[in-house]
Amino acid sequence: MTVTVNAKTYTADSFQKDRVAYIGAAKTASIKDDLALARQAAKPTTSFSGLSRTEAKLTRTLTLTGSLTPTGDVIASFNVSVPVGYTAADVDAVLDDMGSYIASAPFKVHVKTQKINF
Repeated sequence: MTVTVNAKTYTADSFQKDRVAYIGAAKTASIKDDLALARQAAKPTTSFSGLSRTEAKLTRTLTLTGSLTPTGDVIASFNVSVPVGYTAADVDAVLDDMGSYIASAPFKVHVKTQKINF
């Protein structure tokens, strides 16, 4: 099984309960190029139907300049919790909005400079 992110293909490498780890083409013994997908089932109570949770996590080793070490890992993780009973259209709208924000210049400035006030 493979997952494609932009033009990069990740191949399933490790299977655990509710989690699959994938490796990318750049993966070596010392370089990370990893994608992980995980899920958690909703835990209903007597008064709430619960939230189902998913996570997508990308870890990649970067070559560093002006640093005390030659390499370091960048980790991007996206967690989503949705209430039981959601509509697909509502989730699509939230994911479209968040995806647009993550791809935006303000978010990139936030990540690169840790600026939180625009």
